[in-house]
Amino acid sequence: MVFSSTLFLFVFLPLVLALYYGPRHAGIRYRNTVLLLASLLFYAWGEPRFVFVLLAMVVFNWMCGLQIGRASSRRRRAAWAAAAISADVGVLFAYKYLGFVHANWLAVTGSGAAPIRILLPIGISFFTFQIISYVVDVYRNHARVQKRLDDLCLYIAMFPQLIAGPIVRYAGIESAIRERRETFDGLAQGIARFILGLGKKVLVANYVAVLADNVFLLAEDGAAISAGTAWIGLVAYALQIYFDFSGYSDMAIGLGRMFGFRFDENFAHPYAATSITDFWRRWHISLSTWFRDYVYIPLGGSRRSAAHNTFNLIATWALTGIWHGANWTFLAWGLMYFCALTTERVLGLARKRSVAMRIWTLLVVLAGWVLFRSTSLTNALQYYGRLAGSGGALWDAAAQSLLVNGWPVLSFAVLASLPVLPWLRSRIEARGNRHVLAAWGAGAGAAEVAVFVLSVLVCMKSTYNPMPVQLLKS
Repeated sequence: MVFSSTLFLFVFLPLVLALYYGPRHAGIRYRNTVLLLASLLFYAWGEPRFVFVLLAMVVFNWMCGLQIGRASSRRRRAAWAAAAISADVGVLFAYKYLGFVHANWLAVTGSGAAPIRILLPIGISFFTFQIISYVVDVYRNHARVQKRLDDLCLYIAMFPQLIAGPIVRYAGIESAIRERRETFDGLAQGIARFILGLGKKVLVANYVAVLADNVFLLAEDGAAISAGTAWIGLVAYALQIYFDFSGYSDMAIGLGRMFGFRFDENFAHPYAATSITDFWRRWHISLSTWFRDYVYIPLGGSRRSAAHNTFNLIATWALTGIWHGANWTFLAWGLMYFCALTTERVLGLARKRSVAMRIWTLLVVLAGWVLFRSTSLTNALQYYGRLAGSGGALWDAAAQSLLVNGWPVLSFAVLASLPVLPWLRSRIEARGNRHVLAAWGAGAGAAEVAVFVLSVLVCMKSTYNPMPVQLLKS
């Protein structure tokens, strides 16, 4: 079940909200139970057996957390934390990377054995990282041990952020699990944020995805596409992945708000970044800060020698890459960002705000999306060649047709990916004209209704509603 399905919009979510808010004087235990049972049903809808994988991981880490809290020495605390993290990483490796490692082993040895086919539990990369953050935060005394198994399970399995993030820190919502206050304003704000994300996914991402998929599939089939076609396809994919990722984050944040939780922002107009360093302060913020706090800093961060710091950065970005998927292309994607960030640091470019730096940033990001979208390094290299004109023509009738038919949605998507509306709203608020502010509010409300109606119509009519990019790889 995905957020942009009619089943979720018209059956699951209304039913859960009715049960959650129905009893007027229900306490926190009732509300948490409704949310937990709904979350387990949500996860079980696609593949029921994986619920047991999720529950087993929660129970094991709950037990390890209790032992960390009871341990009388730092060594015993560290041993229990290491046991939990090793088990979590082992489960993630078995499901997500074992097949990849085995396939490469067969290729190296020339064995004729059949490759291992392992079905990946949806969202395992996200909830594994949340589990690890709980264990580490308890070990570091940044959070209290959760003695209630059901409350820890709610934190891990809560359906708004279960399958596509953002990665929520336990310390960030620990108090809200124990007690929170839902308000009508919070519910309304959550609905508005959910509608924004739904529109991003259904009205923008799904449409530019058709264009991007057609171009990349042609390139992978060996078609001699022009440079113009390749660039249009790449820009379309860059917009698709942003509106896909940020749309699901918006929906998750909105759903959390509906139930009284406040999740941190996960995207901050990354394509407006002034450097690669700035880009990673804006893109998938919960993931980049997770790797900073749980990988880079524990390895030593930048406090040691230059060689050690370089190793820490390589390890962090390599892991960031393969977290997204079990393929050499993702490893190359992560290492590419290591090289770009190192270049900025060595040359002192990160703080420069110039047009040249913005162009550099966009070119690096676009180059990275070629690796992210390609199914192999060979295909990625071929696509780079197409961008440079190796397909023969720089511009042809196919590129002209793509531009003529796709420019309305592409232009809208480019503008919507930039902080145009926040800038305009801040200017209006700064002037303080109540009539203009009232008109802005009324226009925003009308836009929300229009986006929801259009999104629902598209969901009901369209047969093309692909899984989010991050779900296909996590």
